[in-house]
Amino acid sequence: MTVDLTYSIAVVLIVAAVTFLTRAAPFALQNRAGMRNGWVTYLGKTLPPAIMAMLVVYGLKNTGILRYPNGIPELIALTVVAVLHVWKKNALISILSGTAVYMILVQRVFTGG
Repeated sequence: MTVDLTYSIAVVLIVAAVTFLTRAAPFALQNRAGMRNGWVTYLGKTLPPAIMAMLVVYGLKNTGILRYPNGIPELIALTVVAVLHVWKKNALISILSGTAVYMILVQRVFTGG
């Protein structure tokens, strides 16, 4: 089954336009309606840490503490993330570093049992 090039281009342009509009609409509506009130500011301050906490819980929920290596790589990586974040105040650096430490630990240090 071959798809016409014009049809493919039209689909891509429509998907791009819809994606752009759904991303831009909240900002346009917010500025037009003057909706920069308390709840928007509150959500902007509280949602990022709440989402990060949920991701940590989700990431650690299946960590086995009754089998080797008893969650040691996860604990070390979590400590690296926390220390770097408190020190540098940069989420990207702390998350990337913690991920790298974890991958090195599980692939090179704690490789079996």
